[in-house]
Amino acid sequence: MENEIISWIYEAAEKIKIGLGDALKVDQKENRTDLVTNVDKEIQDFFVSKINAFDPNAKILGEENGQDQTPIGEGRVFVIDPIDGTLNFVMQQENFCIMIAVYEDGVGQLGFIYDVMQDDLFWGGLKVGKVYHNKEEISAPENKSLSDGLIGMNAALYRENLYHAQEIGRASMGIRVLGCAGLDFIAILKGTQIGYVSTLSPWDYAAGGIMMEQLGMTICGENQAPLSFQGREFFIGATQAAMADIQAFDEAKR
Repeated sequence: MENEIISWIYEAAEKIKIGLGDALKVDQKENRTDLVTNVDKEIQDFFVSKINAFDPNAKILGEENGQDQTPIGEGRVFVIDPIDGTLNFVMQQENFCIMIAVYEDGVGQLGFIYDVMQDDLFWGGLKVGKVYHNKEEISAPENKSLSDGLIGMNAALYRENLYHAQEIGRASMGIRVLGCAGLDFIAILKGTQIGYVSTLSPWDYAAGGIMMEQLGMTICGENQAPLSFQGREFFIGATQAAMADIQAFDEAKR
């Protein structure tokens, strides 16, 4: 299965690069910074067609085209983010990712994050028992504490100090705001960030969460609860040491 998905991702990436030209059409969702393009929708449709041909019984949870309410608890479910970081895609034409995850009966099996313009693929999970950077297996990053590393963060969380984001940021070596969840997960997998705090939808965290857990790191939602995979929610993913620091810090502030 993993080889098929990787081939779909590379094919989709070429379609995205072509779509960056004059044919790009941009619309707003909820506000002027929440964008969707014709390419987002076309790439999700492309993945859906590939998945349906590969496994007609599979279900799809995806950001676009009305497929955002599919539960992941039964059967095989593909979780798709055709372009993660659409604002970056439109404004910068770089710093965006394709993300796909595969769940079977609610258990994450495979995650894929592809930095399109850097031609950089991270993939792996429980099904293969490993995580790869392109074709090379990677080891678990050093289990650094919050005070010893950089942490990715959602800009609005930090600005409004939601969930004690400013205090968490000050306790770290510094925050990074990348505007693309996929890039934050890549930084964690590479060991250049020790965690990520944000509000995310399932297609934002599914692939990265699978790979983080495969490498012994932890993810959770608000008040240390499991993630719900239903709508946008608070998300923390970090090394075990940093997660303990964040949770202890949060409990002390309640």
